[in-house]
Amino acid sequence: MAGRSLVSLMFGALAAAVGTYIYFTNQVDMSDGDYKNAASIYEFNVKDTHGNDVSLEKYKGQVILIVNIASKCGLTKNNYKKLTDLKEKYGERGLTILNFPCNQFGSQMPEADGEAMVCHLRDSKADIGEVFAKIDVNGDNAAPLYKYLKAKQSGTLGSGIKWNFTKFLVNREGVPINRYAPTTDPMDIAKDIEKLL
Repeated sequence: MAGRSLVSLMFGALAAAVGTYIYFTNQVDMSDGDYKNAASIYEFNVKDTHGNDVSLEKYKGQVILIVNIASKCGLTKNNYKKLTDLKEKYGERGLTILNFPCNQFGSQMPEADGEAMVCHLRDSKADIGEVFAKIDVNGDNAAPLYKYLKAKQSGTLGSGIKWNFTKFLVNREGVPINRYAPTTDPMDIAKDIEKLL
């Protein structure tokens, strides 16, 4: 009887290990150029502002606006206000705004992740949607998601992100379909959002 329990235990452990192996081999390694092979943003995992893993598959079927935000930029006040307006106007119809703090442009996002970021946005009355961990959007350490976004929607003068508040519009299939300059007023994107909703 004890022998049978041991065999069952060993078989269970082996099955779990094989299952884990199969799970990991089906994942795309987004850190090493494989982002180019991604079919949509749903294949990416990111960290929320508190450091928890989030699969972007969570937002499947929604229209998504992805923005690199900063707190001390000349564009901050208008973008926070208008992103809040967009969320209020279209949130219930299927728009989700994903915000990625970035300190690469003039060190204009000094707030730390977590409670400091949450407090900053609350104090700014910026109800702008989902907020993730601070990332790089350019260079070797750029987040794989941003490497993918730039590959799919190149900018006017190359693919690099030029400044805070560059915006990417993603359709319900998770494919980036447009890119907007930092100076584009979020409300000017409303007509494009409406077409996708």
